[in-house]
Amino acid sequence: MPSTFYPTPVETERKSPGIGGKPPVDRRPTGGGGGGGDDDWKNAHRGPRELLHRVRAFVFCALAGDMMFFVVLVVLFYARQTGTHLDPQTLRQVGDWHPILMPPILFLNSAILMVSVLTMELARYHIFQEIDVLEEWLGLGRPALRRTLPWLAATLVLGVLFLIGQAIAWHQLTAEGFAFNRSSTPASYFFYLITGLHAAHLAFGIFALIACLIVLHLLKRVDHRQIAVDATAWFWHAMGIAWLVLFAVLTLGQ
Repeated sequence: MPSTFYPTPVETERKSPGIGGKPPVDRRPTGGGGGGGDDDWKNAHRGPRELLHRVRAFVFCALAGDMMFFVVLVVLFYARQTGTHLDPQTLRQVGDWHPILMPPILFLNSAILMVSVLTMELARYHIFQEIDVLEEWLGLGRPALRRTLPWLAATLVLGVLFLIGQAIAWHQLTAEGFAFNRSSTPASYFFYLITGLHAAHLAFGIFALIACLIVLHLLKRVDHRQIAVDATAWFWHAMGIAWLVLFAVLTLGQ
């Protein structure tokens, strides 16, 4: 006689009878449990805002190192001004620091860089406009990107003009007899060192701007485009502030 199989009864949770008692609740097997993702709500929210904060933290740490480097450079600049040497005729310690006049074009360069800081901030402002960003999220176009690109392009042009102005200033200083060589005076040596290192940093910022303009057309997500512009803007602002401090040191600190 063939055997008959009956389904295994579902285990039920029984509650004691009484007033307000609930009926038995089915407790169905879960296959071992664990890994069901029921506790995902306990994890921190990982979204665009957190990614933006992480990128900003990385940029700020990198900029902090750069700013400390410039601080050390300024300290050496002031320390070198106290240097002396022995005069063989008078047998007295005399200073060997001879201040140099700043080329006038540096004032124009400073104004150009400050305008570029303003255009960079306008680019960052437009990429975060809520109404435009909402339209991009809804797939109605790219108004935020369309309004941001002209300001990024203007920043790029102004940055190139600043570097050209710096090259002209170096040429003018060389024509006045303050070349960057072994026979250069300490003041001219520090002028080339400070302005040259800042120009190298700004050239890196120009390459970052070019890369930003390229990737903005390739990135599909709005938040990724915002992060690209935001990181570039913070670096550019830092270089603008650094130049104001360095230029004030070179002009007034001698």
